[in-house]
Formats: sequence, structure tokens, C-alpha cells
Amino acid sequence: MSMVGLELTFDNSYARLPDRFYARIRPTPVADPRLLKLNAGLAGELGLDAAALGTAEGVGVLAGNVVPARAEPIAMAYAGHQFGNFVPQLGDGRAILLGEVVDREGVRRDIQLKGSGPTPYSRRGDGRAALGPVLREYIVAEAMAALGIPTTRALAAVATGERVLREGYLPGAVLTRVASSHVRVGTFQYFAARGDEEGVRQLADYVIARHYPQAAAAPRPYVDLLEAVVARQAALVAQWMLVGFIHGVMNTDNMSIVGETIDYGPCAFMDFYHPATVYSSIDHAGRYAYGNQPRIAQWNLARLAETLLPLLADEQQEAVEVAEAAIAAFAGRFQAAYATGLARKLGLSQAQPQDAELVRQLLDHMAEAGADFTLAFRRLADASAGGEGSESGFMELFPGAEPIAEWVRRWRARLSLEPDGASARQAAMRAVNPAFIPRNHLVEEAIEAAVGRGDLAPFERLVDVLARPYDERPQDQELSLPPRPEQIVAQTFCGT
Repeated sequence: MSMVGLELTFDNSYARLPDRFYARIRPTPVADPRLLKLNAGLAGELGLDAAALGTAEGVGVLAGNVVPARAEPIAMAYAGHQFGNFVPQLGDGRAILLGEVVDREGVRRDIQLKGSGPTPYSRRGDGRAALGPVLREYIVAEAMAALGIPTTRALAAVATGERVLREGYLPGAVLTRVASSHVRVGTFQYFAARGDEEGVRQLADYVIARHYPQAAAAPRPYVDLLEAVVARQAALVAQWMLVGFIHGVMNTDNMSIVGETIDYGPCAFMDFYHPATVYSSIDHAGRYAYGNQPRIAQWNLARLAETLLPLLADEQQEAVEVAEAAIAAFAGRFQAAYATGLARKLGLSQAQPQDAELVRQLLDHMAEAGADFTLAFRRLADASAGGEGSESGFMELFPGAEPIAEWVRRWRARLSLEPDGASARQAAMRAVNPAFIPRNHLVEEAIEAAVGRGDLAPFERLVDVLARPYDERPQDQELSLPPRPEQIVAQTFCGT
């Protein structure tokens, strides 16, 4: 195969920034690359030939063994607050940005290899990735995309034919990740921590030109940039909360400047609802618990605002006031998006004064009962078009039925005020309440089969089902159910 398609589409704007923004580094070749999964649909969106990517030379590119002529591989520099502690230099320690392509919609997208070998930012690490975390990111990133949540994407997973040493020896793999951007809050912090005001300005100008062009025409472009980032993050975190997603490691270096979900490490989807739910094995104090995510996002954005202070106004006090106002707006934006989303999940399209209390009571009942988050809302959707008694599947998630039965009566009374018919309402509810999410036990079972037995069938089936999460699929019903007691996954791991 000729790699002309890849060569012609690369146009690498970040690599044209000054050298201190990155390190030029080529991927380290692997012993025996083998394609495990290719996302043909995403390849098509990018204007790439999926069949060509599946050939030996194409797999070589996806593994890092072949660098196309117009690629300019770099490892990006950034800093970050990790669990509240600032680290002035992190950077891409096991990821290399091959370059950028302009997709069929005219959007510039990064193509990055994760697990492609050491870089100057590896901090004594091997720069490699194990197969399990690669498959986890593939599953969850593509599930998030299918749920309509802004996210990085997975283009391919390739086995390396080599082993990596973690808690033991594990099969290695490389993930090809696609993102609108790999610029992070921590990227701004990297330059600010060095007193490199010009670097902060250059980065801000780059982000405005590439991602927020409307800010360039604003009276105060950098203020507009900050406000736009705040708005995107507020919307993103609301979307996380509405599907029970827990990022698990919301460090500032894991917060994308464009409002995409990035860096799927110890992430998880909540089974049994409680705001304090934590899965990440490294989050000992619950800093990044499900219910803390909005607060942490706002904290992270405040760190971004600090880096931009010299650009926001000529006077320090005015800059601080401008920044504080932009950050304060996060709470209202998040609450509005979250409240609207929860109302839609309950089938409520016309806001009424009692809606907030109705939602709060349901969440309280779910937390007290330990009801499954995804299943409860989906079964409400199933019951919404039926008459009295059709909510039995919903109510069986709540031991001691009387309090929830009273709530159901209030919910039905509230639905009577809605203008839509029952079938239209049910369709609308099913369109926002997924039947299928990447449940932790299913992800672990898929990884265990692939790593332990070389069996990719559970992974393939899960990816296929999660590509259409809102569909009714009776033949796959067991994949919609919460874990049995012996299947419960109590902790998820970063995998680095």
C-alpha cells in the first residue's frame, strides 16, 4: 500500500509553534505489530482509507514502526495539578502526536499514538502501554462518542508482540487516538509556571485561532476564550453526570481545553447510585468522586484563569475580577445544563416549579436504595407510555416500595401536564436514557478474555452493542443489567 492518503492529509500546526512547546521524537518500533481493532467508521470521517490502514504498512503506521513522510512526530510539554499537588513538568510520557489531519467536515484533528515508546517526558517510564488499558480506552471512548458526549476517539488498537512490566509482565499494545486537540489546562500551566508570559500568549493565540475563532473578533479575546472554555466544560461535566460517568482522575493535565473527555484511566460508569461513588484505586480521599466532579472542574478552570491573568487586563486587580466572574459563571451554566438534562430523563420538556423537587426526591430515593442509575432511568422510560402498573420493573429496584410508589404517583401527575403523547414521550426518554453503558464488569470481562486467553470476541461484542446505546436489543439484554454480587468491580486502575 502507498501511504499517500496519510501523507497528503497531514498539516501540523502545533509543530509550527516554538520548540519549547514540545520535543521532536519518533515512535520506537515494536517487534511484531498485529491489528486488533480498526475503527473503519472513524477512518472514513478522517478521510483515511480503512482498507489501506489494515495492510502491513498501514498497521506499521498505527504501531509506530512506519512514520509517514509528512508526519512530524512530537511529544507535547505540559504541567498539571495531580490530586491538588502541582507538578511543573509532566508532558507526553508515552504518547506521540504523529500530526494533524483535516477531516471531511473541515475540522482539524490530532492523530496520536499512545504506548509508542519513551519520550523526554517519560520520567523513567518505559513509554509503553499494556493491552488492558488500551482496550479499556477504546471501549469507553467509543461508548462516550455514541452517547453523544464530546470525547477523544479510538482509531485503532494494535498488539506490539512485546511485553511490558507492570505488576507483572503483560502484553503490550498501542492505541491510535484522535482528538480535536491535545492542549490541556496543564499546557497553559507549563508556561505560566516558568514565568513565560510570551509562551502563554502564543498558546492562547493558537487555541483561539484553531478552536475558538469567534474570540479573535471579540473586544477582549482572552476573556472571551476563558468564558468559552468555562462554558464547554460546564456542558461536558453535566453530560458526564447525566450518564453516571466518573472520570476518576480529573487532574488539570487531564482537562482538555476544547471540552472533550480525555485520558480514560481509572474511569468508570456508576452502577448503584450514590454521589460519593469512587472507583479509582488511586483516589483514596474521594477527591474525584462522582458528585465532586462539577466542583473539581470549576477548581481546574480557576487554575487556567490564573495562567491567563496577564492577558485579561492591564491592571492586576481588574484581571482578577474578570477571571473571578468568568469562573463564577461555571456553576450557573452547569446547573442549567444538568437540571435540563435530568428533566428530559424524566420526560419533562415544559419546565414547572415543582420539577427540581421531583428530581431531587428521585435521586434521594435512588441513593437510599442503591438503585442502579442507568437501569432506573431506562425503566422509567419504558413505563412512561404504559398505564398504572407498568412501572413494576422500575419499582423492583427499590426495596420497600411505598416511598417510591408515592414518588411514581407524583411523577405521573406531573407527566399529565406535558403536551406530548405517551409514545412520543417514551421515544424522547429512550433517546436520552441509554440501555447500554460500558459497565465495569463487562469491560473487565472483555479485557480478561483478551489478555488472558487472546479472545477478542467479548470485546468485539461489547463495542458493537455500545455503538448503539439507546436501541432496544432484547438479544443483548444481559449486557444492560447491573452486576451480580460476584461480578461487582469495586476498583478501577490507571494502567500506566
